[in-house]
Amino acid sequence: MDMLLNPLNRRHRLRHDIPVVPGAFPLVGHLPAIVCDLPRLLRRAERTLGSHFWLDFGPAGHLMTSLDPDALALLRHKDVSSALIEDIAPELFGGTLVAQDGIAHRKARDAIQAALLPKGLTQAGIGELFAPVIRARVQRWRDRGDVTILRETGDLMLKLIFSLMGIPAQDLPGWHRKYRQLLQLIVAPPVDLPGLPLRRGRAARDWIDARLREFVRAAREHASRTGLINDMVSAFDRSDDALSDDVLVANIRLLLLGGHDTTASTMAWMVIELARQPGLWDALVEEAQRVGAVPTRHADLAQCPVAEALFRETLRVHPATPLLVRRALRELRLGQRRIPAGTDLCIPLLHFSTSALLHEAPDQFRLARWLQRTEPIRPVDMLQFGTGPHVCMGYHLAWLELVQFCIALALTMHEAGVRPRLLSGVEKGRRYYPTAHPSMTIRIGFS
Repeated sequence: MDMLLNPLNRRHRLRHDIPVVPGAFPLVGHLPAIVCDLPRLLRRAERTLGSHFWLDFGPAGHLMTSLDPDALALLRHKDVSSALIEDIAPELFGGTLVAQDGIAHRKARDAIQAALLPKGLTQAGIGELFAPVIRARVQRWRDRGDVTILRETGDLMLKLIFSLMGIPAQDLPGWHRKYRQLLQLIVAPPVDLPGLPLRRGRAARDWIDARLREFVRAAREHASRTGLINDMVSAFDRSDDALSDDVLVANIRLLLLGGHDTTASTMAWMVIELARQPGLWDALVEEAQRVGAVPTRHADLAQCPVAEALFRETLRVHPATPLLVRRALRELRLGQRRIPAGTDLCIPLLHFSTSALLHEAPDQFRLARWLQRTEPIRPVDMLQFGTGPHVCMGYHLAWLELVQFCIALALTMHEAGVRPRLLSGVEKGRRYYPTAHPSMTIRIGFS
């Protein structure tokens, strides 16, 4: 941790009577520690400064970070805005529903969400569409014997989201690479020179948007085709106050990003946990043999409680979106603190997702906490893919995909008498921001 903080900046300072975490670097602030070791940074700040402190997010500025349990309620507060998301990365989030509030947010969301709810997914036969694609991919893993897991799950998720959208699945590694470059817009210093993150991120966005405009144009020319893009284009065009193609393209770009990046990270972590905990694998195989086939409808998922518990526990321990940001529109009270109007806020979901205040033995990976649960699932247990107070629009889709994946993986590998095994270390190379994912180099063997 000490190597990730600036040794020349250890002076204690206050902003609005709230302490600033020491150790920020010029231009990039605390980003090295946030990206590479966020859990330890939060623990150190809480231990030395308390539950409220400022973190320097470099180009995104200073964000007042709160570890007070009441911070989660800010996500539903009428005087807290999502506009900060667009301010942090306007070229990535501009015009998208995650950066909007009120009527504009609801209008864009209404044009998309029906197709992503369980009823819409079932009517469209998405489970039947996904099941053979997932089976074919895990069979390739079995035949190869070992894989670089995050690269493989990224390509698989991109193929699935493309099939959902009705987009031809061409050059998936190229799309995956462009989206990785696109995410750099969140952390890129404001220096527009060849080879630097800002220039690469803008070029990736332009490349993606140009192709999405072609897909939108094709959807209008062939309205009878199926796919989420056709549904979205039709809904946007029918809206009373027609939304521009720029808004449509921005939201499709966001759905593709969320539909493959965060879900691929969760899928990779599920395989890693299965590889390093043989008991989890045995329980999953037993369930898969009992079920006998990959489920294709949300109504079937209740037959797979172990796979569901693995999905939920992986999300809890390894949240794909570890930090949520907001802006206070008016003065707020948070715990014992007064938060001035205009304050930019950071709500570390990673902290709450693994907090002893919310979970018994939070550091332990336990399926039993879900298998033995009697109370309903809480909102905090369903925020790990999204940026809002509500369930991420793709949550039900990810739930279906990942349970399907678990059963397919168990059936395919057990048929060949093999199981997943870790071939490399897990902790080195993890990233926590702008989205969280395991190391890109982790290899999983099947033997």
